[in-house]
Amino acid sequence: MRRKKTDRRVKYTKMVLEKSFIRLLEKKDISQISITEICADADINRSTFYAHYQDQYDLLEKIQNELFANIEMHLAAYTQDGLPVLPVDMVVQIFEYIQENAQLCKLLLSEDGNLNFQKRVFMLVYEKMISDLTQKGTISKKDAEYIFAFTLTGCIGAIQKWLDEDMNKSPRFMAETIIKLTTLVLDGY
Repeated sequence: MRRKKTDRRVKYTKMVLEKSFIRLLEKKDISQISITEICADADINRSTFYAHYQDQYDLLEKIQNELFANIEMHLAAYTQDGLPVLPVDMVVQIFEYIQENAQLCKLLLSEDGNLNFQKRVFMLVYEKMISDLTQKGTISKKDAEYIFAFTLTGCIGAIQKWLDEDMNKSPRFMAETIIKLTTLVLDGY
């Protein structure tokens, strides 16, 4: 019984620290954010912060890893089922997840966001998409890489625009639009 209370408190503490850090990250660069600021905003003492994180960079990395793992989980069915196109409902789930985590996604996927994180997201679907494009034998791997870069950059751009406009379109609309546009590009080959 005691273990569950501790786990709940730890989850709460991490959540509060993450939210405070994200709020601060919206206002300034990570290099300008101190642990003292994060702790003051979260109303958590420094020793508690250091019980969970080494520094603000470690905190950011752990936030990114959690977001990445959740996106990866949503895409797992696509990479396992051998489907040529992402099912609409799965893409809707991804957009719903992005919407639930809009503040963080907006930061990480922005032009000023972490390029390494964005590359990791790209690589989630890279191998599968390149394989699907080259499987028919009508296109070389090098040409498929150009199509992949164009498609994924366009998808990220559409997500950024959606986030910048406070998600004024539904996740379903965004999912259907992304799939239509991607299908148009892929059908040309």
